[in-house]
Amino acid sequence: MCRMTHRRRLLTCGTVAALAVLALPHVASAYGPGGGQGAVEPDVSGDADGKGVLSATAGAVVFDRSKNGTGRSAGPVTSAGNNWAPPACHYAPKYTPTQLKAHLEPIREAGPTGHEWDAEQRDRYVIGKPYKDFNKDKTGEGYWWDSYVAPGRAGNPDALDCTKDTFWVDTDDDPPADIPQAITPQVPAELAYNEIRTPGTEVALAPEGTTKVNLPTWAWLDGAEFKPVSVTASVPLLNIEATAEPISLKIDPSTEDSETYPASGVCEIGNGKIGEPYAEGKSEETPPCGVKYLHSSGNGSYPLTASVTWKISWTGTGVNEVQDLPDGEFGAEQSVIVQEIQTVNR
Repeated sequence: MCRMTHRRRLLTCGTVAALAVLALPHVASAYGPGGGQGAVEPDVSGDADGKGVLSATAGAVVFDRSKNGTGRSAGPVTSAGNNWAPPACHYAPKYTPTQLKAHLEPIREAGPTGHEWDAEQRDRYVIGKPYKDFNKDKTGEGYWWDSYVAPGRAGNPDALDCTKDTFWVDTDDDPPADIPQAITPQVPAELAYNEIRTPGTEVALAPEGTTKVNLPTWAWLDGAEFKPVSVTASVPLLNIEATAEPISLKIDPSTEDSETYPASGVCEIGNGKIGEPYAEGKSEETPPCGVKYLHSSGNGSYPLTASVTWKISWTGTGVNEVQDLPDGEFGAEQSVIVQEIQTVNR
């Protein structure tokens, strides 16, 4: 758990490192700049084509996507082999005493909120059950925490899990232990996971495009396809890096009438590349990564799917060891025409 310190309001809590990176550089923004004068969201902007430096989303979380994967073939990873997803909502500092009062009073005045709701709000925040006058006497000593919904998750049922009323946390205290959705260093890392865009995975094939029945087809991905990509998830008070590193390529020929190399269809990365390019003189060799089709595709083609698995992890200040997040996958289909080998009878 990262604690907010009064003397240093922007605390580096985590860094995620790897080849394809979810990076979190130090962002000069914080809740309550100027020693608690106001809990504001960072003043950030992006450029017109969406590749911008910073964009303010999910309330307290700011994403820097300037080093993310780009291009039409780039896309988001999905967790490999399970239904894991980053949190749909979380709690983090949101209001100073003055700001909470300014937020709640117009709601009551606009009506009709009902007498019961008005009485509950007055009891809780004004007359001391448990807070008095919005905790104005603690201005500069802490913040009101409230819920934030992650980008793109507003319609997700899990976004409704954060149902607790706005609560106060002193600057030097951790949030209450009975609130599992309270922000920790891992939360921005998980949100950054959701923002990663990795390069497309169209593999090079030899023969290219059209192959023959029972002919081993070599498949490979050049290391240049895996330039580091990164997304920064920065929170005032927290600054986290998450990293995605390609570790393997899975070949799915989409037909049982085939064999893959290796038999598992999973080609591990080595020396910055996956598989090995075909070269003259290798026709009698077994490809380290590839496929062999046992029947022709007739008048059509087989949709070969190539999916890269990315290892995603994070670490940071106060974290002694790298913390793993679920592996992510991103893949694409490409068409392969398989023809019968023609013979000439004399």
